[in-house]
Amino acid sequence: MDAQLTLRLPGELAEKLEHSARRLKRKRSDVVRLALEQFLETAPEIRPIERVRDLLGRVESGVPDLGQRHREHLIRRLRRGE
Repeated sequence: MDAQLTLRLPGELAEKLEHSARRLKRKRSDVVRLALEQFLETAPEIRPIERVRDLLGRVESGVPDLGQRHREHLIRRLRRGE
């Protein structure tokens, strides 16, 4: 091994680690190493927004300044009863 890492775990997580190590008949460090390798291999390489960008769009309202003056447009529309 090239590097050593020391970390503190909350009690519940430490118990889960201990249970998994016993179940797998491995050292706790082996279980942590396996979990870390799996996490790093499956970590997203792209930002989450990139996964849904094609689902995002826009709606044409016909009102050129709706984005800047949306409150005014909404109040005017409510007063007209639309």
